[in-house]
Amino acid sequence: MGVVYKATDSVLERTVAVKTVNMALEQEGADKYEARFYSEAKAAAGLNHPNIVTVHDVGKAGDIIYMAMEYIEGVELRSLMSEGRRVGLAQAISIAAQIAEGLAYAHQRGVVHRDIKPANIMVVANGPVKITDFGIARRRTSSDLTQTGMLLGSPKYMSPEQVIGKRADHRSDIFSLGVILYEMVCGAAPFNGENITALMYQTVNFVPPHPSTLSSAVPKVLDHIVAKMLAKAVEERYQDAAEAARDLRDCERALGLVSTTSTQSIRPLGETPAPQLVAESAKTQVMTQTVNRSREEDKAPAETPPSPAIGIAPSFNSMEATQRLAAMTGAGTWPPVLEGRQSATQAVSALPRPARVNWRRRDWLLVGGAAVLGLIVAGAVVRRDK
Repeated sequence: MGVVYKATDSVLERTVAVKTVNMALEQEGADKYEARFYSEAKAAAGLNHPNIVTVHDVGKAGDIIYMAMEYIEGVELRSLMSEGRRVGLAQAISIAAQIAEGLAYAHQRGVVHRDIKPANIMVVANGPVKITDFGIARRRTSSDLTQTGMLLGSPKYMSPEQVIGKRADHRSDIFSLGVILYEMVCGAAPFNGENITALMYQTVNFVPPHPSTLSSAVPKVLDHIVAKMLAKAVEERYQDAAEAARDLRDCERALGLVSTTSTQSIRPLGETPAPQLVAESAKTQVMTQTVNRSREEDKAPAETPPSPAIGIAPSFNSMEATQRLAAMTGAGTWPPVLEGRQSATQAVSALPRPARVNWRRRDWLLVGGAAVLGLIVAGAVVRRDK
């Protein structure tokens, strides 16, 4: 948007950074540039936090509009991440936590940055991390040009809702921070493409691999934090940057890491040793939400418990019971079952009947004698009653 000068405030005798825009050079859209410049000034001027650059003054002289802010003796985070270099684990978590704390302060005051990226993060040796350039920030209650659905921001760090043109709120800043954290610990961005169209498609549809699969130095607990920051649905993401900051600080303590923002603690890929997780409970303390929501195990059929040795089985099948009974009694092969269904009564009636056996003579004599004896007894009983 312009040129930044290192200058001296002659009244207060302090070094400042003066950001200027020459409106005479802007033949087209000058009004929009000026509006965005003042929008940045208003958004940043009302924020007083150790992790946000302080704005001292804003004004216009002729065709030059300017903003005086604190001078930061440091380097852009972008330079620490250049050429695929990975930031040390302790430094990466500390930087992300400080950014989250600064964002939480801004969000509580109704200011959304909407362009969180490494170029807008200043890292000071042995000092706090600073968020700069609120150039496309907006207030939640405003209705200026920066919230009309225009595609504003850096595509590599934009949230899915920004990509598809929806209104970006404070949770978009959290997503952008998740992209930065992922890139710091892995040395590669979670979303990448040959062109902006491919990049935006990945941002909306692609779920990146866990950082621990790309770097053995990354503990599982940090996987959970990153995944919650990068959730596609805003309701599944961190709802508050302060919550993300607390989880990152808890992660530092659980891993026993020493926070440092020194620019000298950079190691190339593959040289950062894997820290030991000292508190297994941190996995649930830091983030209780499931990461990928795959839950494939929920789709698997539940195992049927074994039947007890005595009593009725949990699932009793009368058809199976009748078949077992037939097998035990040697009933033989079953007749065809209509359409695969047969009741227990039908099954029993279908059992083959035993063959008839002819009576012998002795059997007939015994039955006949018993019948005659019964008639004699019955006649005696009748006579006595008379």
